[in-house]
Amino acid sequence: MLAKRIIPCLDVKDGRTVKGVNFVDLRDAGDPVELAWQYSQQGADELVFLDITATHEKRKTTIELVKAVARQVNIPFTIGGGINELRDAEILLNAGADKISINSAAVRRPELINELASAFGRQFVVIAVDTRYVDGGNFVHLRGGRDKTEIDTATWIREAEDRGAGEILLTSMDHDGTKNGFDNGFLKTINDQIHIPLIASGGAGSVQHFVDTFQQANVDAALAASVFHYGEILIPNLKRVLYEEGIVVR
Repeated sequence: MLAKRIIPCLDVKDGRTVKGVNFVDLRDAGDPVELAWQYSQQGADELVFLDITATHEKRKTTIELVKAVARQVNIPFTIGGGINELRDAEILLNAGADKISINSAAVRRPELINELASAFGRQFVVIAVDTRYVDGGNFVHLRGGRDKTEIDTATWIREAEDRGAGEILLTSMDHDGTKNGFDNGFLKTINDQIHIPLIASGGAGSVQHFVDTFQQANVDAALAASVFHYGEILIPNLKRVLYEEGIVVR
């Protein structure tokens, strides 16, 4: 059995790590460079850096900040935000990314997934999906959750896999920042339909929530932000409890 992964996420706006609830009411959570170093030292398995307003502001990810974070970590590093073409991904790769995460750009032009997978390999391509339950179904949302589409989330994720995605980062907007637990029912539904790793995101508020998502949804990784940023959960303690619950961790 592959070891389950614990992944802190740095949502970055104007050079600072921020965190909100349901994608709004953002508040400061610290210096991303300092946090990255802490997580690398604590034993995080990977780190995700999302420039959360790059797409909305129609700009590229802040490269100098990415480089500064990359220098602090010795674990796989995923970067997302403002990636629209192969050249954007190449620049981030050279800045220290091990993987890139795309969301809105992939929905607007799905062929981008094929192009990235062909150029850099499937393992380089993480498709981030922001989903919200609306009118009886889960639908994909774009531009940092601002825009609802008519695209069914499960259908889109299957297409992304077919096009060459190496991993899916699925964020429940309904659960995001609530600290009420991951959307395990929907995560399991998706996980049963795909053959690539699934990262759960949105809702972590306690150690038990991580136990639940691994046991109930069998996801490959769990991502969280505020519970790590504000020291509510320490990664070594979390891994110890997961191990005691029979969940394989690094």
